[in-house]
Amino acid sequence: MMDDDEFYRWYGPWASLSPPEVAALLDGISVPWWIFGGWSIEAFTGIAREHEDVDVGFFRSDLPAVLTHLLPQVCVWSNHGGTLRPLRTPDELLDGCEQLWVRRDGTSRWLADLGLTPHEGTTWISKRDSRIRLPLEQATFVATDGIRYLAPKVSLHMKAKLNRAKDRTDLAVTLPLLEPADIAWLRETIELTHPDHPWLTVLDQHRSSSGGGSPAHIDP
Repeated sequence: MMDDDEFYRWYGPWASLSPPEVAALLDGISVPWWIFGGWSIEAFTGIAREHEDVDVGFFRSDLPAVLTHLLPQVCVWSNHGGTLRPLRTPDELLDGCEQLWVRRDGTSRWLADLGLTPHEGTTWISKRDSRIRLPLEQATFVATDGIRYLAPKVSLHMKAKLNRAKDRTDLAVTLPLLEPADIAWLRETIELTHPDHPWLTVLDQHRSSSGGGSPAHIDP
């Protein structure tokens, strides 16, 4: 894992857009999109946190429409395992690529990290485990700023894999605000993907105090 200085030396620095700036960049796009990662936690809790970048999700099949909208404004690069390649048409996407980086031009800082999201129709599918699925309207929410974000329970499900200090902080500030059914969903999905995860004990304590909830929607 590179430290920040080494990362910037190889890939260049970031000057991440804010959610309103993302909304301005994507204004008028014809396909759904949403912000995930740390910004989604902040939008739900109202508690400010540091952000290294901004993560924007869209359905993988909508890549052509995303490129049509973005390319007149920014340069788009596919990023797979640290390999970067200019992305001017969908056919240039690196095999296995799940994220795109964008910047104004080759001399500019990186602005946003775009995630290509697996799906079936309008059903969001977790890249952690394809059995975990939700209708997009349930996987996301519209915050008070009018921007769509990944739902907090889903953001925490995605963050559990890394379990970094900032992920544990996000869990701590978000969990007291979740409904019992959302805590139950989060616990079941983490148990499915990480059966020995330390968050399970924390979630059990919260479930007990909140009275339980409905199970996750997980395909067999």
